Amino acid sequence: MTEETMSRRFIDELFETIKSRRGSDPEESYTARLFDEGIEKITKKIGEESTEVIVAALRETPAHVVSESADLLYHLMVLWAEQEISPDDVFEELAGRAGRSGIEEKESRE
Repeated sequence: MTEETMSRRFIDELFETIKSRRGSDPEESYTARLFDEGIEKITKKIGEESTEVIVAALRETPAHVVSESADLLYHLMVLWAEQEISPDDVFEELAGRAGRSGIEEKESRE
């Protein structure tokens, strides 16, 4: 199994675990608590984690950036589950942008 396949399988398994926590006991699952508290709490956590990635990048070690990035990706995946977006949806969007310059792609959205 390639590293790419293992990484993709891990993302899919994590996403399925996150989705399975919806409706679980918020006293026993942090993910269930996020779903229970709603979109405002989920997006607030994404903002906090984004800031922590930035601070780590500016002031900490690469290992700290990795740790904070994992937190950000987890919270982003909770948002995807809340919005009924799958990792495939995001990967397809990225694939559609492949081969285009970032400037060209950004201008196409304006």
